[in-house]
Order: sequence, then C-alpha cells, then structure tokens
Amino acid sequence: MNFKEDEAAILAGFLLQIKAIKLNPSKPFTWASGLKSPIYCDTRITLSYPKIRTHIRQQFVQAILDRYEKPDIIVGVATGGIAQGVLVAQELGLPFAYVRSEKKMHGMNNQVEGAVEKGQSAIVIEDLVSTGGSSLKAVEALRKSELEVKGMMAIFTYGLQKAADNFKNLNCELTTLTNYEILIRKASEDNYITENDLQSLIQWRLNPEAWSDQH
Repeated sequence: MNFKEDEAAILAGFLLQIKAIKLNPSKPFTWASGLKSPIYCDTRITLSYPKIRTHIRQQFVQAILDRYEKPDIIVGVATGGIAQGVLVAQELGLPFAYVRSEKKMHGMNNQVEGAVEKGQSAIVIEDLVSTGGSSLKAVEALRKSELEVKGMMAIFTYGLQKAADNFKNLNCELTTLTNYEILIRKASEDNYITENDLQSLIQWRLNPEAWSDQH
C-alpha cells in the first residue's frame, strides 16, 4: 500500500534526480539472481543527501503516526534498513534494534540485535522490497522473539505480485513511501525515459522473468 501519492511522486523525483534509481530498458542491469532488469535501485545513496534523507525520515515518521499508534520499538532490516530505522527511532524518541539476515555463528548467536522484550510492539523499517523474501525473514525472526509486528515500512517497492502474495501469506502489512508505478510515471513526465521505455518498464513489472528472457 502506498502512503500519499503526491508525496510519493516528490520522493520518486528525488530518487531519479540523485540516481538512487536508474532506468535503462535498452541496456538492462543484471541482478544477483541473474535476472535481467530495466531498473536498478540503491536507496542507500539517499543517506548522502541531507535534504532527501530528512524528507524520507519525516515521511516515515508521519506514516507511522498516521497509520499506527506509536510503537514500543523501531526495528531495521540489515543492512539497508538500519540507518533509516535509526533516524526514525531518533525522531520518535524510541528504542532501536535490527535484524540480521541470519543468526550469527558465534558469540550469542543473535539474529535480533538490541535490547528487545517480549510483547513489544514494533514497526519494521526496510529500504527496498523486491520479492519480500529477506524482509519477511526479519518479521519471522521478530515474531519468534515474541514481538508484535504492527507492520513494515519501506522507501520503495517494485510492486511485484510475488511480494504482495508473500506479505499477505505472512499477514504483514507493507506501507511504502513510493513505488514502481509512481516512479515510472514520474520518470516519463520529467523526460528521464521515452514512451517506448515506459511501455517496456510496464511489461517488465507484469512478468519480470519473461522480460528477462527476451533481453
């Protein structure tokens, strides 16, 4: 679910401006999975721009206050959600913890790092959601630690059906500050892409695997 469409369009413009998101259907990027994609996203770049970093923090905070009662703790997903989560927790005056992708194999063997308590209500902060797999592993880890996950928030999502299904199956609400549909529309309006590029980007979102095979 998207937060506010007007604010989402502003953020999409920022992401395109600083090249945190790059669009190039004619020369696709190759993801770690081997899948070819017309889009590459690295929202960590936003941390280098104080104005944009502040905008994102405030949008997260406002979304949390609008959608939920103030939680007991903010939790970031390693690694992209850690810095964003710290900024949000600081603004709200709340404790912070983060979730590793898997348990440490030494020391205390922790997957959840920080002072957490059973029964605490948590909002999980992520930077990017693709299929939702790694993000939802964090939710599962928190639930195993007996925290109440009120929802997850992310800067950006590709809006893939697989992600929607995964979040639904785990009964976790996802709210994003902007999304793929808004971003490509903004990119077209601001002449970052051509009409042909736009159609190709639409086709990719409908079936990423088929698009990859054709490119």
